[in-house]
Amino acid sequence: MKSYLHLIGGALLGTLLLASCNQATPGVQAQTPHRTIIFVWDGMRPDAISQADTPNLYALQQGGVNFTDNHSTYPTFTMMNAASFATGSFPGTTGFYGNTQWSPGTTGKDASGAAVDFQQPAFTEDYAILKDLDAFYQGQLLMVGTLFQAAQKAGLKTAAIGKSGPAFLQDYKEGGVILDERHVEPASVAKGLQAAGLKLPILTPVFYPGGDVTLAADNGNPTAGKAKVTLADGVSSDPTANSAEQNADANTYMMNAYLNYILPTNKPDLSLIWFRSPDSTEHSYGVGTAAFRDALHTQDALLGQLQAKLKALGYDQDTNIIVVSDHGHSNVAGDAALFPLRSITAKTTGGVDAANGYSVSGDVRTADLMARVGLKAFDGNGCINDPVMSGIKADGSVVYAPKTDTDGSICGKAGTVYTTPAYRVPANVPGDAFVIAANGGSDYLYNPAHDPVLVAKAVKFLQSRQEYGAIFVDDRYTNIPGTLPMSTVRLENSAGRNPDIMVSFASSATATVQGFTGTEYESAGNNRGMHGSFGVTDVHNTLVASGPNFRSGFRNSLPSGNVDLAPTVASIFGVPLPQADGRVLNEALRGNDSVSYPVQAQTTRSASQATGLSVTQPTDPDGKVLNTSLSSYGVTLQTKTLTQNGRSYTYFDSAAGVRQ
Repeated sequence: MKSYLHLIGGALLGTLLLASCNQATPGVQAQTPHRTIIFVWDGMRPDAISQADTPNLYALQQGGVNFTDNHSTYPTFTMMNAASFATGSFPGTTGFYGNTQWSPGTTGKDASGAAVDFQQPAFTEDYAILKDLDAFYQGQLLMVGTLFQAAQKAGLKTAAIGKSGPAFLQDYKEGGVILDERHVEPASVAKGLQAAGLKLPILTPVFYPGGDVTLAADNGNPTAGKAKVTLADGVSSDPTANSAEQNADANTYMMNAYLNYILPTNKPDLSLIWFRSPDSTEHSYGVGTAAFRDALHTQDALLGQLQAKLKALGYDQDTNIIVVSDHGHSNVAGDAALFPLRSITAKTTGGVDAANGYSVSGDVRTADLMARVGLKAFDGNGCINDPVMSGIKADGSVVYAPKTDTDGSICGKAGTVYTTPAYRVPANVPGDAFVIAANGGSDYLYNPAHDPVLVAKAVKFLQSRQEYGAIFVDDRYTNIPGTLPMSTVRLENSAGRNPDIMVSFASSATATVQGFTGTEYESAGNNRGMHGSFGVTDVHNTLVASGPNFRSGFRNSLPSGNVDLAPTVASIFGVPLPQADGRVLNEALRGNDSVSYPVQAQTTRSASQATGLSVTQPTDPDGKVLNTSLSSYGVTLQTKTLTQNGRSYTYFDSAAGVRQ
């Protein structure tokens, strides 16, 4: 078996230092470096792994290490967890709060070359927007170093492949090969791909304004996704559509480019491959649908191609494969008693079908609800038409009746159909207003004045609506009943980058749609699947590892987290990652069969309860229909704390708002 020691140069010193440290930790064996490929299946639920749908991943799980209690970083979004993969740290340490964050004052363009209005909350899944933010933060987009930076400093070659945004964030200082959905760098790799007969992402020339890289006449758009199939209203997806998953072609192209050019030509020691599947398809059609299962099949086939290529190159015995997801994924649905599941027939929603139906609720627009009670709020979005997922009640009536902007004064274009109006952020935000970064399973609320009275008023509003779950506030707001400080869950940032309020939408771990448990409310987006909440289904995600550095056939029941991935890979290569919040998963590494650590479960509750509330039902956006049996609110947080080598590591299992 080929050794990697001759490839890593300065990393050998780190390996020796690691071995020296491990001498003080009986039972922990230092590792020999081996090529490592991290394969991120975006939104992959652990309970979706099966011999039928994902035979390659199932076999990898059985033959390697199955981490049965892995944790996504909250908020359970793609970009938040991309930062955790990159650094081994929580948001409080990295200072990064994507997917959508509000960073006014930033300037720049997106990957297409179009100017970005950063007065509105910005969606960060774009390499160019990340570069803009990095410039705004004076080269400190992430406030700590990354795994890729440490590897490159040690002489290792790296490659970041896949989804624009999270793949680029791994190497946002651009020290290795990058191929995402929108560009390729460096130019030598882009030209090498073309010379090998491979296409380039269609926006690649924008990255090279001097014309150093141009597209061939037959290039086309190899990373384009498929449009979702909708119901008759043209905006609500049709979950009964027997359609192929949305990103199969794009993912196949990028895997092909990696396997047939980048891997054999550039020979990266450390690679991260991040594909949108099954996440994008889950968003459009929901978990458990035919399209969802097709996404599992195509993603698993790409894993099979990766394994076959490693074997063909003679790399299979000297390569670690780590399959991980950024988060779990839930179906979007409100309370079933208020919004029963319904059938879908002839491209419209039909009658109640509680056993086999589909959700017709779950979408919540915080800016609109706040405006209805007299709170100033802006979310940066225009008019939204959300006729189904904003709620169809048990009697068949809708929560939001569609309206038409007859003269363009509301939505900017005459004839626009909408259910909620525009809430664009003005050039000058009033001090008594909130800017909301609507993120899906959680929302961020920013008050530019940091007014404690106003923040408390907004918190009381959130506590009074059943759609909202656990509420966390900046540590400066110490006296707001029924909340937890952000530092409790590693969200408080010393540089002040965090929002004033972060709220998870309410979720259910037991509610079932299409055979899968786990539902949640979401920021209004016409989605049937979502993540980002602090619910069990979103937090607990997939982690499987196999290869020469990992134990064989091991079921690891100790808690682990996405923050542990970078420290573990760094330890394999013997490179330092001193600012990581996560731990090295020693118990999963080869030679450490006897290693174990004590774990203690704990429940944390808000210091006080909010009382005297008038709790509003989700069926009424105006807040007039009350649930008179409820009048108080508090937050409950479930955690596990593992002690390793004298240091404690806390894993956040779930958090919920509890109303009584």
